[in-house]
Amino acid sequence: MIKDNQKVFNRLMVILDAAITAVSFMLAYYFKFYLLEDGPGIGVLSAGEYFMLLPFVVPIYMLLYYSCSMYAPKRTVRRRFEIFGVIKANTIGIMALIIVLYMIIREINFSRSVMAFFYLFNVFFTSCFRLALRRALSTIRKKGYNLKHILLVGYSRAAEEYIDRLNDNPQWGYVACGILDDHIPAGTIYKGVKVLGRLGNLEVILPENKLDEIAISLSLKDYHYLESIVSVCEKSGVHTKFIPDYNSLIPTKPYTEDLMGLPVINIRYVPLTNTGNIIIKRIMDIVGAVFGIVLTSPVMLTAALLVKLTSPGPVIFKQERVGLHNKSFYMYKFRSMEKQSPREERKAWTVRNDPRVTPVGKFLRRTSLDELPQLFNILKGDMSLVGPRPERPLFVEKFREEIPRYMVKHQVRPGLTGWAQVNGLRGDTSIRKRIEYDLYYIENWTLGFDLKIILMTFFMGFINKNAY
Repeated sequence: MIKDNQKVFNRLMVILDAAITAVSFMLAYYFKFYLLEDGPGIGVLSAGEYFMLLPFVVPIYMLLYYSCSMYAPKRTVRRRFEIFGVIKANTIGIMALIIVLYMIIREINFSRSVMAFFYLFNVFFTSCFRLALRRALSTIRKKGYNLKHILLVGYSRAAEEYIDRLNDNPQWGYVACGILDDHIPAGTIYKGVKVLGRLGNLEVILPENKLDEIAISLSLKDYHYLESIVSVCEKSGVHTKFIPDYNSLIPTKPYTEDLMGLPVINIRYVPLTNTGNIIIKRIMDIVGAVFGIVLTSPVMLTAALLVKLTSPGPVIFKQERVGLHNKSFYMYKFRSMEKQSPREERKAWTVRNDPRVTPVGKFLRRTSLDELPQLFNILKGDMSLVGPRPERPLFVEKFREEIPRYMVKHQVRPGLTGWAQVNGLRGDTSIRKRIEYDLYYIENWTLGFDLKIILMTFFMGFINKNAY
């Protein structure tokens, strides 16, 4: 039933998208010549001549929407990705239209302003339509309609995590109607989902044709059943998905390579190993560091004077930290503690009400102003504006043995601020939790994500209860 509904729904979507595209094109013409001007002047193409393009423009745009996956099921797709698809399809479409009109058939009488308005109107109206439709479907699914019924084959950590996400997101419209497993007794319930029987019951359940999807969520010890289960599911014609039970090994965004027909799963995708991304991030670091030094120079001068006048010792404190590719560097800070011998300084990190911290140092730490000299580390290339915070070598050696995947953080440059820090994980807080946030940042890096973290740092990251 869901499959039939999806077909009807997709056809309706195509019709509505086509109508929006046609209306946007016509609206662009009237907006240009009747709202911004007093009507088409002499020598200007008529509305009819413009609208003669619609039989060509609309089908091409629908094909672009299809190629940008705008008609694929979007129950679990985030809003921003759907809007990005709209922008991508329209950008390709308007570029193609401009090339054909002005460079191939040389119809220079078509107004460039009309084309620009068409692009803006179509992106805006299509996006609004998609968002409104998404909200309507979410409301319908929360009320128990338009649901997809799923059977989980195999009880594992992956099965539990899958059920957790379905329960946390009722707007997706997925309902787990049971689990099959050979090791868990029938009748066992996990968050409302019951174990119905053994794996062999699958051949009895599938012919009833009441399921929309099968989710294979076998535990690692049962993977020898995988081939036979897939074969049974494929014969039934029910859509089948595979949820691997090795999240502790594979990150949230693994990527595959096609090695002459052999799929190879890479354990970790790090966007900042891409040369283009490295160059973009480095340019942003240099520009940001120079701007930051100029902007904060009066603050740094004042902080330096206060440190020098209130306690004996150097103004700048430098400490060995571990950075990109496990290479050590000296990180700069304004000195916030009484002068210590290197042996005393290496004993431990700072804790709340640490007697070694000076009164001025306490203020500098609380406001994170002691970190400003690290702008020079960024210029040198030791650090980045955004990234995981670097640790001292002795703690790196300790944590690499205690915390899985700890060393992954050294695949990128350490940062002045980071995703963990803007989420309150500073000072004497959970290292394991920090690593979770650092790994999320490393695997999901984008330039926009960096800008988001920088803005969050300005609004909520400087003064923090865990900074002491």
